[in-house]
Amino acid sequence: MRTRLHALVATVALGIGGTAVAQGSTMDEIAKYREMLADGNPAELLEMKGEALWKKPRGPRSASLEQCDMGLGPGKLEGAYAQLPRYFADTKKVMDAESRLVHCMMTLQGFSETEATKNWFSKPGQDSDIEALITYIGGQSNGAKINVPARHPEEARMAKVGEYIFYRRSGPQDFSCAICHGQEGKRIRLQDLGKLTSQAGAGAAMSTWPSYRVSQGAVWTMQRRLIDCMRQARWPEPSYLADSIIALEVFLQKTASGTVMQTPGIKR
Repeated sequence: MRTRLHALVATVALGIGGTAVAQGSTMDEIAKYREMLADGNPAELLEMKGEALWKKPRGPRSASLEQCDMGLGPGKLEGAYAQLPRYFADTKKVMDAESRLVHCMMTLQGFSETEATKNWFSKPGQDSDIEALITYIGGQSNGAKINVPARHPEEARMAKVGEYIFYRRSGPQDFSCAICHGQEGKRIRLQDLGKLTSQAGAGAAMSTWPSYRVSQGAVWTMQRRLIDCMRQARWPEPSYLADSIIALEVFLQKTASGTVMQTPGIKR
């Protein structure tokens, strides 16, 4: 009896060990694949397109975006993405990179909000100017430290709202962001899920967006990533540029503050 029990334990242990080795090997291969892609990240082509769009006169007013103020003054992009979302006095709102970009497209170039956001994410055979522009804007903060202290009263309020949304259980599955991203060592299939309530975990997530998603063959912005997370959690899907998404960004960027931007990144 004891011999059989020992044999059973050994078999189970071998199975668990084999699974762990297989998972480890798979994750190692994914890491190697990402490292190879990093030498020629497809997002770099989109970043170049974004730069051209930034400087090109467009819209009803035939104007470029070179005087767009992303928070550091007209036309100053170096380090700007790393300090967003933030409060803007001219709109009296806390804005992230995408909502501020759309604001500039409307005020400088004369686009309506509908025109500016018509293709806010790419589809097969249909590029997105916003994705290209955000990839360029984000790239100008590469190497900068995330700095979103949320000291302004409106920023602090949005950070609190974002924290509430992060922990709030909702939807038909009674799900929250924290269920996946509130503890260390969690995984869905082969995807590691970072603990977004720690500086290191939030930094690892936030510092690499916008990112080229290998599984989608496209660059995703932070707005698209968070909206898709809510869809996967079976929550009501927020509209593009919704305050709820910006509030989550404030909470996550505040938590990630001090970590270094490495964008555009590469994701699964």
